Amino acid sequence: MDAPHILLVDDDERLRQLLTRFLSEQGMQVTAASDAADARRKLSYFLYDAAIVDVMMPGENGIQLTQSIKQSGDLPVLMLTAMSEVEDRVAGLESGADDYLPKPFEPRELILRLRNVMKRTTPIAGAGNTDDAAFGEYLFDMDRLQLTRRGDVVALTMSEAMLLKELARRMGEAVSRSELARSTQGEAANERSVDMLITRLRRKVEPDASRPVHILTIRGEGYMLRG
Repeated sequence: MDAPHILLVDDDERLRQLLTRFLSEQGMQVTAASDAADARRKLSYFLYDAAIVDVMMPGENGIQLTQSIKQSGDLPVLMLTAMSEVEDRVAGLESGADDYLPKPFEPRELILRLRNVMKRTTPIAGAGNTDDAAFGEYLFDMDRLQLTRRGDVVALTMSEAMLLKELARRMGEAVSRSELARSTQGEAANERSVDMLITRLRRKVEPDASRPVHILTIRGEGYMLRG
């Protein structure tokens, strides 16, 4: 299997060097870019398996770059944010980022999250259907984190897929916003991000997102996926 090719975009030269060395030691091929313009040039002549994008950069920021990446394809994006900047994390998910990692972070967590966002683009050989969840016209494979509608794949970001998995795992049961935040975001849990992800999911699976029939709001309790 070829080494995953990662695009690393960060204006901090020291961090770029450290992450490039660490990712390389983990068996990954890394192309580093110092800003969004540099990243765009490198996106034009290389294919990548995932991108790591810092939010705060001079000129075009990471959120704008991620929006552009997602508009032109489905490259998984892991966004790096400042720990105290909740708005950055929410805006990052709104831009289409598959996951985010607050700074400072442990390199091992970076690898874990990076591998997770890449999983959804790699079919799992021999994956069974014992963990499928059905609702309406949709089928969600909880092993592969793949959602289909009448056989057609519905594109989900990793954060959306992980949230849907938690709801599907407890189909018909109200799941609190705090539980959903912890299960999808770990220690960086943010309930506002859950609300935003629910809104995004509804746009993809509801006939009318303003009047949901699949992903329901249970007043005072949280959200529920109805089969």
